[in-house]
Amino acid sequence: MLKSIISRDILLAPGIYDALSGLIAEQAGARAVYLSGASIAYTRFGRSDVGLVSASEVHDTLAAVTDRIQIPVIVDADTGFGNALNVQRTIRNFERAGAAAIQIEDQSFPKRCGHLDGKTLISKDEMVGKIKAAIDARKETNTLIIARTDARGVEGLSEAIDRAQAYQEAGADILFIEAPHSIDEMKLIRKSFGEDIPLLANMVEGGKTPIKTANDLKSLGFNIVIFPGGAVRAATFQLQQYYAGLIENGSTLEFSDSMHNFDSLNSVIGTPELLKLGKKYE
Repeated sequence: MLKSIISRDILLAPGIYDALSGLIAEQAGARAVYLSGASIAYTRFGRSDVGLVSASEVHDTLAAVTDRIQIPVIVDADTGFGNALNVQRTIRNFERAGAAAIQIEDQSFPKRCGHLDGKTLISKDEMVGKIKAAIDARKETNTLIIARTDARGVEGLSEAIDRAQAYQEAGADILFIEAPHSIDEMKLIRKSFGEDIPLLANMVEGGKTPIKTANDLKSLGFNIVIFPGGAVRAATFQLQQYYAGLIENGSTLEFSDSMHNFDSLNSVIGTPELLKLGKKYE
């Protein structure tokens, strides 16, 4: 399903961090979503994206999301959470949990957000082995493997392109060169690959890559665009306003026009439908 969406048009996949954010994205019309490891770290632990989230924590979040929504879920699997054998276990578990695509990257442990400085990489050959292990582990060819390289920020763009070409040869379904610094770099990335391999662009507000619309990125030759942390940044801003107002005013009355009430939230999450379903089994 995800493969057919990409083949027809550029796919904009909003970032999510739990089942509620996934549900709201689906209701807004998203055709797929991106379960961001960074956003799980931000929301579940109030911590930075520096390799603190475990495979089981991502898996449990993924399972909750796919149980609630019907659209494809692309999941951030960081480094695969270990060596090639760990990658295989991650792929098997995430595929069983309903992932439509699984992304692994060539950072060493502990990994960090792709738009932070100070990253370190595993060797190109080790990453090639991880990709091959991932492909061998998946049960369905419709489960796509996304290979991400963070080499742009460590070894430069030329090395990043070289690594991505090796990852394509290893069998990756989609390539993701993290954090190009300009439109010219993005054009060079597309020019370096044939049209038969989809490319993913990552839009991080305040990050190293210029923010562009999905249509802009389509014109540059990209096939998927993710906004992985935008929802968390928006929610964090709103929560700061909400809590500050509540503490200052002693109630939520002044914020009521910017929030759901009891009934409207129940409408969003489908409480009436759930209660109706329950009556069927009484």
